[in-house]
Amino acid sequence: MKKPKLIVVGAGPGDADLITLKGVKALQAADVVLYDALINRDILVHAPDAKKIFVGKRKGFHAHSQDEINALIVEHAFASGTVVRLKGGDPFIFGRGTEEIDYADSFGVETEVVPGITSSVAVPAYQGISLTKRHVAESFWVVTGTTSAGKLSEDIGLAARSSATVVILMGMSKIDAVMELFRDAGKGEVPVAVIQNGTTVNERLGCGTVNTIEDIVKDKKLSSPAIIVVGEVVRESVKLKGLYEEVNALPPAEYRKLQKIQLFKR
Repeated sequence: MKKPKLIVVGAGPGDADLITLKGVKALQAADVVLYDALINRDILVHAPDAKKIFVGKRKGFHAHSQDEINALIVEHAFASGTVVRLKGGDPFIFGRGTEEIDYADSFGVETEVVPGITSSVAVPAYQGISLTKRHVAESFWVVTGTTSAGKLSEDIGLAARSSATVVILMGMSKIDAVMELFRDAGKGEVPVAVIQNGTTVNERLGCGTVNTIEDIVKDKKLSSPAIIVVGEVVRESVKLKGLYEEVNALPPAEYRKLQKIQLFKR
C-alpha cells in the first residue's frame, strides 16, 4: 500500500502558466486530484494518470460540502496514496486550506502545502495595477466581501478609512454596500477597477470611481468571479492612467456626461 498523503496545491489565479513548478511536480506525483471550480482545467494535463474528482463550490451550487470534501481527502489518501487538493489562487487566502490539512492530519495522513499565486495580487498586476507604489500607497488590504455567515465584512469599513489600496474578493454580490462604506469615508472620487475572470482569455474590466462603479458594473454586466480594487494606484496603472488623465482634464459638466455615457464603460 502507498503511504497516505495530502498535498494542498495553489493553482494560481486563472492563467494555466501561473501554477508553480512545485505545483506541477505535485500533480505529476498525484494518484487522485480533487479540484475546485475556479482552477483552469488545462492544469489537469499535468496529472495524466491520476483520478480527477470535481469538488468545486460556487455561489448557489456546491458539488460537495466542506465536510464531504474533508472525508473524500482521507478516503482517497488511504485507498490510493497521494491526494492533491487543487485550489484556485493560494490555498491559504480564503481557501480553507488549513481546515483540510487539520482534518487529514487528525487521521495521521502526511500533509504538505504548495503555495499558489494569489489572485489578489496577480489579477491587478495583469492590468498594470501595482498595489503599492512609492508616494501613492504604502500598504494594501485584502478583504473578503462576504463572511462565512454571508454578511458584509466589517473589515471593509476599517479598510475604507485607511490610506491603503483595498482589494476585495467575493464582494460582487454586495458591491453597492461596499461602495457605500467608501462614500461614508469620503472616498467618492477614488478610482476603482472591477476585474472579472482575471488573467484568463475571458478577462473583462470595468473602471470608474467609488461614485460610478456600481452603474458601470451593471452596464457591462460584470459578475463573479471578480475582484474589486479601490485606490489611487488604479489611476497610476500604465494601462489605465491615460483614461483617468483624460477625464480629469474635462470641465465638470462634460466629466459627468461621460461618466454616464461611455468613458468608464471600457
